[in-house]
Amino acid sequence: MTSLVLVIEDDADIALGVRTVLGRSGFAVTTATEGREGLRVFHSERPDIVILDVGLPEMDGWAVLERIRELSEVPVLMLTSHGREADKVRGLRGGADDYLTKPFGTAEFIARVQALLRRPRAADPLPEAFEDGHVQVNFIAHTVLAAGTPVELTPTEFRLLAALIRHRDQVLSPVRLLELAWSDPFGIGPDRVKYSIMRLRRKLGTRAGGDSAIEAVRGFGYRYRSAL
Repeated sequence: MTSLVLVIEDDADIALGVRTVLGRSGFAVTTATEGREGLRVFHSERPDIVILDVGLPEMDGWAVLERIRELSEVPVLMLTSHGREADKVRGLRGGADDYLTKPFGTAEFIARVQALLRRPRAADPLPEAFEDGHVQVNFIAHTVLAAGTPVELTPTEFRLLAALIRHRDQVLSPVRLLELAWSDPFGIGPDRVKYSIMRLRRKLGTRAGGDSAIEAVRGFGYRYRSAL
């Protein structure tokens, strides 16, 4: 089965070169020239891997990576003209799977893409929206309703809710939630998860039966329970 690659790159020459190399190597390719367009294509096309440039206009690659990681664990290879170690660390801690500095060799590029595609995928992307009778989430617009009332969430709370919904009915440990919802989890203790869950539960309120959609499983972690 042919793998679909989404290339988000604003430089037309680089985008053409990357598309040509990928096509010759047997990949199907779709492209976007800026971040918001790239996210729309990501949701509509469901690519197998994303090639993401850091220096995009309006919404840069860091912001695009953050949005993708809120919804999916699809492999992301970042392309950038920045060669500083700090930029590489930022990309990898932000959820990128690999990092390639321009200019790069075509053989190395294809080898990295193939290596990422060989990794097992942990989860499929979320749909554009989620609704369970009490909570409604639009993952594109970043809006949340609870019992029909708008709920204001911080970016971290939104990522936390997205992670719980993506893995609903599964118990996630505080350590795993740190990895999924915090862009830089290093140095943050599990207590941060506890207090963020408390705030999130309070904002979402209770279902008709008086219980919360987010359940604490003593000694293990938390899970989002599907409505009965």
